Formats: sequence, C-alpha cells, structure tokens
Amino acid sequence: MIFLNKYLKQYKVSNIQAMRRNDKKNPKECTEDFHGRLVILSGATSGIGYETARLYASHGAHLIFIARNEEKSINLREEIIRDFDVECEYMIGDYSRISDVKHVAHEIKKLKKDIDVFIHNAGVFSTGRIITEDDNELVFQVNYLAPFTLNYMLKDKLKIQDKARVILVNSEGHRFAIGGIRLDDLDWSKRWYIGLRSYGSAETAELLSMIKFDEYFRNSGVTINAMHPGNVKTNMGENNGRLYRFYKHMFINPTSKTPEKSAIALYYLGVSSEIEGVSGKFFNLTTEEEPAPPALDKEVAEKLWNLTIKMAELE
Repeated sequence: MIFLNKYLKQYKVSNIQAMRRNDKKNPKECTEDFHGRLVILSGATSGIGYETARLYASHGAHLIFIARNEEKSINLREEIIRDFDVECEYMIGDYSRISDVKHVAHEIKKLKKDIDVFIHNAGVFSTGRIITEDDNELVFQVNYLAPFTLNYMLKDKLKIQDKARVILVNSEGHRFAIGGIRLDDLDWSKRWYIGLRSYGSAETAELLSMIKFDEYFRNSGVTINAMHPGNVKTNMGENNGRLYRFYKHMFINPTSKTPEKSAIALYYLGVSSEIEGVSGKFFNLTTEEEPAPPALDKEVAEKLWNLTIKMAELE
C-alpha cells in the first residue's frame, strides 16, 4: 500500500484513454533503404522477431540474431540468405543464463562493424514463479536482466560509434505494476506470485533502465527507445499450463493482430529519419505515449541501476 500511495496521485485517466486509442492505430511505415547496415536482434526465430528479421533483410540489412535453439537458428539463417541474399549470422545464448548473455556480449564486442540497430525482443510470460540457476525470477531475468546486461556491456562500444539505435520491445503490460517494483523482493520470495504483476514489474524495470541508459548516451549518436508491439498473436505464454493455454487460444489469440504490424513499427523506429535523435521515449507501435508513473521514477531508476550491476556482477 505504501508503494501504491506513492504513485496514486500521478496516474492520469487521459493516459489510459490514449493507450486504448493508440491500440487501434496502424503503425507509421518507413520505406527507406537499409542496405549493408548491421542489425542485431534477439528472439528472431518466431513471432515478432521472425517478421522483423525478414523485413530488415528485405531492405538489405546485415543481420545477427541471438537465439537459444541452434536448429531453428540454422534454418532461419538459411532462409534469410536464400530469400534476400544478405549477410546473416547467429549467436547462441539462453537469456535464462547470465553466463550465456555475457558470452554473447563479449562476442559482439569483437565485431569490427558498427551496430546500427540493436533490438531486444526476447521475452517470456509465466503464470508460476520459476527461479533460474542464477537465483533470479525467470521473467525478471529474461525480460529485464538479460537485455540490461547486454546494453551495459556494450554501452561503450555503442557510444564511440557515430550513430546507433537501441530498441526495447516492452509492453503496455508495464502498467500492471501499479505500485511500482519492489527492490527488496525482485525474486518474489516475500509476496504471492501473480504472473501479470511479475510481468509488469519486469517491463517497468526495463523502462527504468532506459532512463539511465538515455542519460549515459546523451550528446552521442546513440538513442534508446521502448515500444509496445500491440496485442500480437505469438507463442509467448505457451510455456505455461493447460488452463492458461486454453484461455490464451480461446480469448486472447482471436482478437490479436499479426506480428507483421509490430515488425513495421520496429523498422520505422530503427530506420526512419523522422525520429532521428529521439531518445528515452515509449511508443505504442509508433505513437509516443507517457508510461505509467512507476516507470518514470528517477530515484528508483538510480537504485535499480546500482542493484542490477551487483546482481549481474557487471563491475
């Protein structure tokens, strides 16, 4: 209740109304070429990531995607090269293992080519509390801690470049964390675990990290933004039990959009000259929105930043 009271007066009905209006909009489209530019993308073997990889490749981009399944990665690489005749590589890394994430970061550091766009798309939703081998709650680690680790380890490489765009595939689901995040209980050991609240907390944490990364990249050519991909039909949540899967297939999927719209938005945010220099913003597809109050708390962002560095042993 203390956490809720902190933000209660900051909530605006107009923001929820805007979210509902924007959910019905189509994304802005970008037709600019991206030939030979390097795009790194996580979660590319299915859903939004798959369509995004194909769209960037259709405009001539050089792709590196991060995935945990080697067979799917090989198949996607072959498909991209066959269909678009562009350079395409992959790196294996499981976001539920911080050691894997750090290994991927070290490999990316070795790249001689500048990174033009880095899209953090991998994510998970869980109805039950799962603890990783790193002693973190699964959703928090995959949706927040893993992309934070990559951004943190690559921040200097990015900053010395002339330009780069980092895009966090986030969610309007961050609004489920109405009272903000609990820095003293990030693994949900002190509270009753609720999937939507856990998901909302992880997405809120990612938006808080964007505040700090935006500060770090200020006055450089690097921008960092977050986007809600829309209500999209993907395989997220298929790792849960039969009851949730039944609910998802019966009530969520029938009203969900195709991933192509999300891919169009991600191409616009990564390439369009219309948003050159725009940073630290949250978009519903391609329409800018104001995040929920807990995701704008600079004091919590500072504390979370320092705590995350310790959790991931990044010093």
